[in-house]
Amino acid sequence: MKIQFKTGLIGLLILSLSACSDFLNEEPTGILTTENVQTAYEGALSAAYSALGNDHYNTPLSLWPYGTVRSDDAYKGGSGEQDISTFHFFEISNNISTEFGEVDALWYQCYVSISRANSAIKAINAVENLSDRESKIAEARFLRGHFYFLLKILFKNIPYIDETVPVDQYGTISNVALSNDELWQKIADDFKYGVDHLPVRQMDRGRADKYAAAAYLAKTYLYKAYRQENSQAHEVTSINAEDLNKVVTYADMVIASQYKMESDFAYNFLPGSYENGAESIFAVQYSGDDGTKFGRVNLADLLSVPMKLGCCDFLKPSQTLVNAFRTQKGLPAFDNYNTKDNGHAEKNDPRLFHTVALPGFAYKYNETLIYDVDWNRNPGTYGVYASLKENVDPTCDCFVPMVPFYANTKNRILIRHADLLLMKAEALVELKRWNEALPIINSVRNRAKNSTGLIPYANNFVDIQLYQNGVNCNWTEEFAREAVRWERRLELAMEGGRFFDLVRWGVSEQVMNEYYDTEQTRRSYYASANFTRNKHEYLPIPEQQIKFSKYLYKQNVGY
Repeated sequence: MKIQFKTGLIGLLILSLSACSDFLNEEPTGILTTENVQTAYEGALSAAYSALGNDHYNTPLSLWPYGTVRSDDAYKGGSGEQDISTFHFFEISNNISTEFGEVDALWYQCYVSISRANSAIKAINAVENLSDRESKIAEARFLRGHFYFLLKILFKNIPYIDETVPVDQYGTISNVALSNDELWQKIADDFKYGVDHLPVRQMDRGRADKYAAAAYLAKTYLYKAYRQENSQAHEVTSINAEDLNKVVTYADMVIASQYKMESDFAYNFLPGSYENGAESIFAVQYSGDDGTKFGRVNLADLLSVPMKLGCCDFLKPSQTLVNAFRTQKGLPAFDNYNTKDNGHAEKNDPRLFHTVALPGFAYKYNETLIYDVDWNRNPGTYGVYASLKENVDPTCDCFVPMVPFYANTKNRILIRHADLLLMKAEALVELKRWNEALPIINSVRNRAKNSTGLIPYANNFVDIQLYQNGVNCNWTEEFAREAVRWERRLELAMEGGRFFDLVRWGVSEQVMNEYYDTEQTRRSYYASANFTRNKHEYLPIPEQQIKFSKYLYKQNVGY
């Protein structure tokens, strides 16, 4: 399971635009002419949207190998360490090569998607007398902002190419032409254009609206606020209050909108009528029965299916994550949660049972389908847990056999209301307004407390309480910071963002090396694991892309 991209991104884009004229005398059907430009822009915009799901298990845009397996939340899984060995090396922060084909492919995929958005903008601008021009451009810019956001948290130093850059100049744009802060601002500008020009509601599901742009803008400013101002290092040097205040402003815009938390946490991860629910601010749309062999299925996450149901038992929740759900008198056990393994007979945050498949418990709430140890492919190496959020009940018609793989057509939420609430709470804590963060964090915990309707054994294994200052906790700045970070971990576990949170907070080295030290006693392959500060926070710039740029691109520090 290893791939190589031998040609640079820009070269492929140029070839795709120019090669036809070398051997064809007829006009290619994809060229925008005066006659077809009036309708072509819709196709270009649809192509930009389709890029959200045009990934593969080796190049997953859900980022599970880079945001979850690379963190303290999950093991890679699969048959063993050699099974997609690139992801294994990222899991242990060791032996990482600048020539990994999977990393090159991910870079390429994101820039192809950006190119689609740029093409859509140019096509829209070419249409005369278009009444909703700004709105259509805003959709394309929103999508461009999304893919640049992914590239930014993955690689940090990236070339920024917009619709104004001629194709023959693509290779002249340096990946260090803009500072870290300037790159974040470019991404913010795309989402701000969306806030200013997108409608408050879209008639078609899956299209970006004003509040999706505002949510992404809040997220962008939250990352931007944690300044990394040393070009030769990745340490957080300061936290910018102006950016944090913008997080609060744009979060409040969404909070006042039609979006809200689902009544039950589980509803965010169920198919059918639950999709595009009240909490789903923006999601990748999947579907079946579209005339193709398998339908528009989620190929990014299909490897997470347990072996008992199909293939291939990747993305395995870590013991450390499972232990993090243990509660003491209803609150997280911050200081001693990982001193012993959670036996599940103790009291837990109910989100554990929505996030992790546990031996002896119903799989995806199906009491006739009990998950057990023999569902695991390699329990000796990767333990006995499976990931639930991206999976479905196999009796659902949304479970699609693609032998030997099994995919599904359930939408994948990219940003949801609870995530936004916790962004605002984090910003408030760092603005020294931690008392204002308390009710926000408690609202997320309260929803978790009420999310037991689909868990038949809840009364035996669940205990979760709200924070009460002066009663069960002392709500100081330090405690509030720990509480909001812990809440993000439990609420968003296995959703691809944990590692990027650690880097944003500037604690990745400390957390990961403590994790490796603890997990060595459980997983022998962690004996060689070691996280190096000012290196492993970001992926290396793919060597193939550096070569194509004729060494204009600069490699990330440490590689």
